[in-house]
Amino acid sequence: MSRAFVKESEDAASEFDLPERTVSPHRNLVTPSGLEQIEAEVRRLEGDLAVARAAGDRPAIARCQRDLRYWTQRRATAEVVPPPTRHDKVRFGSTVVIALAKGGERSLRIVGEDEADPGAGRIAYVAPVAAHLIGAAVGDRVEAGGLRGEIVAIR
Repeated sequence: MSRAFVKESEDAASEFDLPERTVSPHRNLVTPSGLEQIEAEVRRLEGDLAVARAAGDRPAIARCQRDLRYWTQRRATAEVVPPPTRHDKVRFGSTVVIALAKGGERSLRIVGEDEADPGAGRIAYVAPVAAHLIGAAVGDRVEAGGLRGEIVAIR
């Protein structure tokens, strides 16, 4: 067997070897809607994997399998935190309204890592801004992550 043939086979095999998605070392806290999002992603990927297998699309199969491993693990380790019933302090699941020092308001909801979308006002509970907010109360001043202002409401 020539070395070129072995190399070609190795290249073909490694072509579909994707790096695993990084799993956070933090607890996998999720809101009830966050768990629904994880379960929807698992269902979507299972469907995509079936389609990729039927088409013989090896790169798509590899991608789906890798992502399915990640989301299946996230579902298995999810710790659902019910919505807060008290709104005296910022907690996981709280929505915090901040009156910004330069005018206007900003609402932020503290959520799990996989449901975070800062542009939509959802920040992960492990984010530095969330760390500054958790435990704070209405009237407390906030200065973190480019935010300067005062907490005016907690929902």
